[in-house]
Amino acid sequence: MNLTISGHHLEVTPALREYVLTKLDRVTRHFDQVVDINVLLTVEKQKEKERRQKAEVTVHVKGRDIFVEQSSEDLYAAIDQLMDKLDRQVVRHKELVQEHHHASAKRLEIGPS
Repeated sequence: MNLTISGHHLEVTPALREYVLTKLDRVTRHFDQVVDINVLLTVEKQKEKERRQKAEVTVHVKGRDIFVEQSSEDLYAAIDQLMDKLDRQVVRHKELVQEHHHASAKRLEIGPS
């Protein structure tokens, strides 16, 4: 699994990197077929009073790319909310993938009627 954590208008500190990694463990625990993860942490300066922190993640799993973004006034809160959204989407994708693997009709035993 390839993991990239980058910052736009901010330096990704070791503490921030570790926080993202611990949150990503929950997602990778649910679904182990993750190929690639790109995390982008951004500080947008819209006005001096209103600084917006944004976290984005793109997860490349077998057969699909999952993109999630979340904004908040606090970067750690944005990361928390982002991982909640990502976790729901990954679990949903996993369920959709598993639903396609039903036993074929030939393999099912048909009892006497």
